[in-house]
Amino acid sequence: MKADRNRGVLSEINVTPFVDVMLVLLIIFMVTAPLLQQGIDVNLPQAKGKDLPPEERITLIVKRGGVIFMNDKPMPMSEIKQKLTAISKLNPNVFLKADKDVPYGFVVQVMSDIKEAGIEKLGMITEPKINIEGK
Repeated sequence: MKADRNRGVLSEINVTPFVDVMLVLLIIFMVTAPLLQQGIDVNLPQAKGKDLPPEERITLIVKRGGVIFMNDKPMPMSEIKQKLTAISKLNPNVFLKADKDVPYGFVVQVMSDIKEAGIEKLGMITEPKINIEGK
């Protein structure tokens, strides 16, 4: 009985399992975070400009080969034009992403169809230009 009295109460918490679990979760999130960015891969041209505020908007994407997407869903231009005509009464902002390898004439044709649908505000989305020379 004397040996039991000399034993003290363990008041420290073992944090090793907690740290192990946190490190595993950190690694899992670091690996999966880049995969969460979904969308259509478009090779956008670079230009100077300000970032747009995140808001609900309609985005048209023109990929190489003339494939057109409306909010990440492929559709023919006739359907897009019908939807934009119906939405034009709400006067929404429409943004256009065009691959830099798409012929200029095709992009202008898509822009013309958007304007014919009654959309007054059309924005072009580009990649930010990176100054390597420090200018």
